[in-house]
Amino acid sequence: MNATEYSSAVEERTGESEVRTISCQSSVVSGQSGSGPSLTDEQVSILTKFATQEPEGEVELTAREKKLAKQRARVEEHLELLIQFGEHLDSVDRRWSLKEGGRTHKVAPREYLMSTWLKIRNKGGRLQGLRVNAAQREYAKTAAKRNIVLKARQLGITTYVAARFFLNCITRPGTLCVQVAHDQRSAEEIFRIVHRLLANLPEHMRKGALATSRANVGQIVFPHMDSSYRVETAGENAGRGMTIQNLHCSEVARWPGDAAATLASLRAAVPPDGEIVLESTANGACGCFYEEWQSAEQKGYSRHFFPWWWEPNYRRAVEIVEFTEPELELMAKHGLTAEQIAFRREVKANFGQRAAEEYAEDAESCFLASGECFFELEVVQQRMRDLTPAIEQTDNARMHVFFPEQAGREYIIGVDPAGGGADGDYACAQVIERGSGLQCAELRGHLDRQELASRVAILARRYNRALVAVERNNHGYDVLGHLGLNYADVLLYHQKGQAGWLTTAATRPRMLGNLAAVLAAAPQLFVSSRLLEECKTFVRRPDGTTAAANGAHDDTVMAMAIALAVRAEEAGKAPTARAQMEVATL
Repeated sequence: MNATEYSSAVEERTGESEVRTISCQSSVVSGQSGSGPSLTDEQVSILTKFATQEPEGEVELTAREKKLAKQRARVEEHLELLIQFGEHLDSVDRRWSLKEGGRTHKVAPREYLMSTWLKIRNKGGRLQGLRVNAAQREYAKTAAKRNIVLKARQLGITTYVAARFFLNCITRPGTLCVQVAHDQRSAEEIFRIVHRLLANLPEHMRKGALATSRANVGQIVFPHMDSSYRVETAGENAGRGMTIQNLHCSEVARWPGDAAATLASLRAAVPPDGEIVLESTANGACGCFYEEWQSAEQKGYSRHFFPWWWEPNYRRAVEIVEFTEPELELMAKHGLTAEQIAFRREVKANFGQRAAEEYAEDAESCFLASGECFFELEVVQQRMRDLTPAIEQTDNARMHVFFPEQAGREYIIGVDPAGGGADGDYACAQVIERGSGLQCAELRGHLDRQELASRVAILARRYNRALVAVERNNHGYDVLGHLGLNYADVLLYHQKGQAGWLTTAATRPRMLGNLAAVLAAAPQLFVSSRLLEECKTFVRRPDGTTAAANGAHDDTVMAMAIALAVRAEEAGKAPTARAQMEVATL
């Protein structure tokens, strides 16, 4: 018999005397509603007593009721003990101990409960108690309220966070724990981990204080603790309408859609004293997780990095005759053994370039190892370290000038228009010197077609009547129209007799390939941090197409690609030929 049955039985029994207490007054109050005549003093006294006092006299309980009363008392006692545990889960006063490998060591109450109550399946598929491994214990020691975890594969961090939050849920009243996975399959696997923790709790707890009212796919509810545990997939509605005390965002680097917007929505649901864990393996030097890792300190997040050698089973009994220089450096720096180096060689043979990403060794190279980023990231990173500020910033920092116009020089402006909305893409114009390709100025902002045309005209006049190449796809026609009608002095680039540059399935790969080649060969030509940041987040997708990573932009990239593509076309023309080019009209 469970706690719910007990409650209904006791209410049934004790309710008889309560009904008798006021039955004599039923004729007085019958038929009255909330808007009827006022209650008499006697009626108020009777109702107050009914609402606040136990019935007078002992009611003889049946054997069944006595058993339920005893069970209820035990449930209440266990709830009090659980709550005491919850108040001291991470206590530094470690009077708890566990035996491991023939030795006894002191642990925090959290680890003691994990080992005593919680069960997981090991990598061999066998059910066992959750014995905290080295990486998990290190995380527990350094965990804060806000955490971001960069890790190698299969270190058990996801399992540990699931167990950590599960204990919070069953020992701290009113706790909502939410784990968010990057896809449905992963969400189901995480929920299986959590459900296994529940299913293997001591039976008297599962049927008593920790009895559940719901344990369906994706949610577990503990009514006695007024707590629940949810597992969801990343999406625009994740976390909506909730107040989340414990949030675990798993494999953030692989979240679909606008990952930054999804994460912002989830974070908004967590109060200041709640706990957040952002966790992932690397997935290129771009996207939401990469940006979160880079800005962790500014956002108040504690960084946790776990390379592959935290897993003790990552070793192979293979004799190595000669070690390479990088291997010797790793052995000296991190104390790695020959067996671990043998494992490392096996990983490199199987994973190739992605080995440094899946089995991270440091928090920099694991991001740079991704094959998804389109540009050479090491070149971009190095160039960003050498940048100097713009010499001029105007128009609320939309306009950056790096090199002023010079008499006798010719310039090209590549223009990538946008819709103009405050939440959409940016409009961008890149000014380059025709002869060298040097980036001289950059305009980037949420501008409508007329505003963009006006600013581009001003730029063109400033830079010696620069040749203006506007992408004519979509919004570009309107920009070209404004330029042709209102700024007749602007020299427009023509392609096959039509004003503007047309980006197609054929021209896009060529123009981006040209930009990548120039960037690799002469990175000093590029001086905008906004452009280089977008280069870092410009990726090659699984279907072979290229675009900005989820949540990122590519406006400065496309504008520069247009400018350099036009420069390549114009390379065969003599500079003096510019004087004979007609002023464009539409």
